[in-house]
Amino acid sequence: MTESTDLGPEDRKIVTLARSARARNGVPEGAAVRDETGRTYVAGTVRLESLKLSALQTAVAMAVASGATSLEAAAVVSEAETPSDEDRAAVRDLGGPDTPVLLAGPDGTLRISVTAG
Repeated sequence: MTESTDLGPEDRKIVTLARSARARNGVPEGAAVRDETGRTYVAGTVRLESLKLSALQTAVAMAVASGATSLEAAAVVSEAETPSDEDRAAVRDLGGPDTPVLLAGPDGTLRISVTAG
């Protein structure tokens, strides 16, 4: 397991943003992505009757809707032990298979870092 302090400052930032989105909105997951220009997009889980998206899928959708053409990194804060296949696919669709996906626990401690591929 890697501590979040082992991350670079830009990756620590997206983990912190994801953690704050989760706490602020009282949702199961918070996520943040960083695009090719360094802009960040932050989101929480969406659970509506007609629309269900994970926090990471929502953050990727926000990046796409804002004109991002690629991703540098993605982070999700969750109780999960590993990023879901669907989350990794969303990141891969925009960022490519080598885009890092960071998964941290609710306390912000990095649990795992994988690629989107």
